[in-house]
This record gives sequence, C-alpha cells and structure tokens, in this order.
Amino acid sequence: MVEKLQKRFFVRNIEGVPEDVKEGHFAVIAVDEYEERRFVVPVSYLKWDLFVKLLERAAEEYGFEHEGAVVIPCRPSELERILAQQEAQEKMLSCKSSCSFTKHC
Repeated sequence: MVEKLQKRFFVRNIEGVPEDVKEGHFAVIAVDEYEERRFVVPVSYLKWDLFVKLLERAAEEYGFEHEGAVVIPCRPSELERILAQQEAQEKMLSCKSSCSFTKHC
C-alpha cells in the first residue's frame, strides 16, 4: 500500500498541485462527521507505522483511485495530535543520534 502511494505522489503531473504542497510533501484531509481539515505532510511520514495505519484505514474506506488529497477518516484534532507526537519523537531520535557523535551531551 505504501508503494502504491509513493508511486502516486512521484508519478503525478506537477500541474494543478497547490503551491503549498512543496516537493517531497503531499496533502491529506482529516475528516470526521463534524469537521474536515487539510494538512500538508512530508513523504517521509510514510515510514511512520501509525501514519501508515491511518492510510490503510483510508484505503479501506475511500480507496486511492481519486485525484487530489488523500482523505483520512480521522478527527482533525486527533491527526494533529498524532503528527505532533510523531514529530517530537523523530526530533528526539535525531538529537540522540547526533549526540552519539559529539561529546557535548
């Protein structure tokens, strides 16, 4: 499923892509029965297990045979929390990695 998404993001025509979707990013829309919100996220998020699980849920519910942003069946506030949590974890791992190469930590 991740490979299918990656092909879709890298093979698509650049024309018609909104300006806020920079190279190496893609748009997702978190939607529940009350609210929807659009996020632009890096392609690197496809390596996060939790994000991939959300995409699998999206594939089951909506499929990926449509143009535009990927629609994720998730409360926008929940997706925002997940992204913030994952980003913090990634930053922490990055700091630990760089600290192992220096003697300042």
